[in-house]
Amino acid sequence: GAIMSILALLTMTVLFISETLAFSFTSLKTSITLDDNTDPQIRINFNITLMDLHCDYISVDVLDSLGTNRQNVTKNIEKWQLDADGRRRVFGGRNREQREVRQEEHAESLEELHENGVHAPELTEENFQDFVTTNELSFINFFAPWCIWCQRLHPTWEKFAEKLEEDGVPVGVASVDCVAHAALCREKRIQAFPTLRWFRSGDAISPDYKMDRTVNALTMFTKNKLQMEEKFKDWEENKQKPHHYPEIKRNMMGMAPEHPGCQVSGHLMVNRVPGNFHIQAKSKSHNLNAAMTNLTHKINHLSFGDDKMHSSRQRTLKRVLAQVPDDHKQIAPIDESLFHTNKYHQAYHHYIKVVSTHLKVGSGSMKDVLLYQFIEQNQIVYYDVDDVPEARFSYDISPMSVVVEKESRKWYDYLTSLCAIIGGTFTTLGLIDAFFYKVFRLKKD
Repeated sequence: GAIMSILALLTMTVLFISETLAFSFTSLKTSITLDDNTDPQIRINFNITLMDLHCDYISVDVLDSLGTNRQNVTKNIEKWQLDADGRRRVFGGRNREQREVRQEEHAESLEELHENGVHAPELTEENFQDFVTTNELSFINFFAPWCIWCQRLHPTWEKFAEKLEEDGVPVGVASVDCVAHAALCREKRIQAFPTLRWFRSGDAISPDYKMDRTVNALTMFTKNKLQMEEKFKDWEENKQKPHHYPEIKRNMMGMAPEHPGCQVSGHLMVNRVPGNFHIQAKSKSHNLNAAMTNLTHKINHLSFGDDKMHSSRQRTLKRVLAQVPDDHKQIAPIDESLFHTNKYHQAYHHYIKVVSTHLKVGSGSMKDVLLYQFIEQNQIVYYDVDDVPEARFSYDISPMSVVVEKESRKWYDYLTSLCAIIGGTFTTLGLIDAFFYKVFRLKKD
């Protein structure tokens, strides 16, 4: 009897501790329901670095199945020009529209302007280097015959060259046909037409000219460059500060190396229907050179919904996410991913499936957290020679929603289990005791 009582006590103690622990801990329950979100739009947060595309030529466009077609979106978007090491160098602006370059119309045709001689000769691969080397200073127009902006510039460029000759300005002005001399333009990395580039003793001087294309504007720019040249020569003759010479050279001549990389970031408000946003090389005053458009990009960040991870409630949200399994944390699964294209006429397209997720595991303001998980697939798309490629992000929002919530036992269930433990233990051990009592009694008889 004493042994059975001790066994009963030990059994009830073990079961009581196990039941108490099970009651004190909660488990996570996942369910799938129809998404009851009635918001008409969803937010897309992005931070993407284009490795080989200048900020002046980046356009963010949005299209969807409802017919929305928003070109060159600038609201809530900022751009940073990067240096060769990927660091931010020049702020390209926030909410800034692309600047429209003012053109000049002339009554004379190009042929009529050539009647008194050609003042801006057309260069080839054979004489280009000789021209920019012979002329200490030169200003070159890289163009394509099919480019409408180049066609409008031709008379202005010829008049500009003639005016410099009349004024005795020591600058060589010329043009390069990038269709007839494609290899030369590839070597000079001409990404858009027209590209107006300044050369000094055969070396290109950054940045390219992107202001108004009028005779007066071009002449003023050239004379300002000449003044900078004179100041530079004064510094060059000063031998008292040899250690500062390279820095002086860059500051006086505007020769700080310009890298085409650009970081574009911000957010878009889009309709909750299938659609896409894409980053494309585009300009209001240039025709892009499809043969030199490289859409290699790095996704620093991409997410949907409110950007909670960068808000004031970031710490609280991290505590909530710490309670959730990793397979429910696919909020930004492709952050810090590089998508490299090693050839022109191709670009990565991304296909994204978005699922809303309700995390009901916190407390207070974080009792019900709405996040958007997504999975992404991508592939390289090949373009025709004349088409400018784009980095496309196609998204589709699922009508289903994942609900993750805590599941805990009710107090009355706990009490019922305790009573069952006590009663069950006594009943079971009582039956065992009665069985052994009869067995031993039969042996004695």
